[in-house]
Amino acid sequence: MASGAPQNNSQMACGAEIPGFLDALLQDFPAPLSPDSPLPWKAPGTTLSQEEVEAELAELAMGFLSSRNAPPSLAAALTHEALSHLLKTDLSEFRKLPRQEEEDEEEEKAPMTLLDAKGLARSFFNQLWEVCDQWQKQVPLTTWTPQQQWLVSIHAIRNTRRKMEDRHVFLPTFNQLFGLSRLQSGTTGVCALITGTTLHVAWLGDSQVILVQQGQVVKLMEPHKPERQDERARIEALGGFVSFMDCWRVNGTLAVSRAIGDVFQKPYVSGEADAASWELTGFEDYLLLACDGFFDVVPHQEVPSLVHNHLVRQQGCGLHVAEDLVAAARERGSHDNITVMVVFLRDPQELLKSKIQGTGNSQADVRSQNLLSGFSEPETNTPQRS
Repeated sequence: MASGAPQNNSQMACGAEIPGFLDALLQDFPAPLSPDSPLPWKAPGTTLSQEEVEAELAELAMGFLSSRNAPPSLAAALTHEALSHLLKTDLSEFRKLPRQEEEDEEEEKAPMTLLDAKGLARSFFNQLWEVCDQWQKQVPLTTWTPQQQWLVSIHAIRNTRRKMEDRHVFLPTFNQLFGLSRLQSGTTGVCALITGTTLHVAWLGDSQVILVQQGQVVKLMEPHKPERQDERARIEALGGFVSFMDCWRVNGTLAVSRAIGDVFQKPYVSGEADAASWELTGFEDYLLLACDGFFDVVPHQEVPSLVHNHLVRQQGCGLHVAEDLVAAARERGSHDNITVMVVFLRDPQELLKSKIQGTGNSQADVRSQNLLSGFSEPETNTPQRS
């Protein structure tokens, strides 16, 4: 999710917050970490590949700074500055050599450099400390500039599934680490990008995004499910079939008609995403992105009332609304992984005060369908038989 329009000023880092945060952090950490000092955060595993370093350390730093209530724009600026310095240094001192037997087995394969995650995390924290120390004396002008941002609430649980699938991985490295030549698994995805006043959405599979505008649900997309008439026709034209086995499935197996991966069902399960665009008016409340573990048990039209009830209980604070939504899906019987992200396009306090959140009704259903006409036609491509 990328931003292009500001939230309320109360969500932004004001001038007084920046020096106050830096003073408090440097009071708790008056000096860089020594080699024997415990890390103030959990290291991202035992080793990292070169490709994973930037993303893993960025996630680690943002989590640490957020836990200390850093203004979001300041946390991002500090993380970017510290990472920029670290990535310009020689990281070879953190290199971990593979065991001898692994070297023998991999003689004919290109070597992969693994780095000590704990050592990198310690070095990165010290780099972050240096930046904080410098900025305490003189904060760069760009850091004082109000940044465009929204309040975002995210929560995910494995639920009753054997493993948590909703996790980012760098697939080429993943394959090398575990000796996999061709993954048989798959996943779905949904994303949203706001540039200026235009909202772009793209999806592949049955993960979905909805927009709530003045308390009403705006349906932005149709998930890729085998029971869709156009998807069924595409699958059958390729020689596959759709059958009902506790739910509609492609060739009696997958319950989605498009997905990333799942190569054993290609070309019937397409890897082509759909996309659409929408012009925002400024009256939008929030976006909700979630996987099928949520939407299979929570109808679109119930989302506004669930969010509204949470804001009432929390007196307008929306930071943990995603946790409530995940819990609601679980209570309704979802056994799948559940991931929910809520992006507030207006200050939750304003939403609560204006009482524009609705519980959803038939008029909202009609309005949702009408608003779909404002989207550009989805960009689709019919996959070719491999």
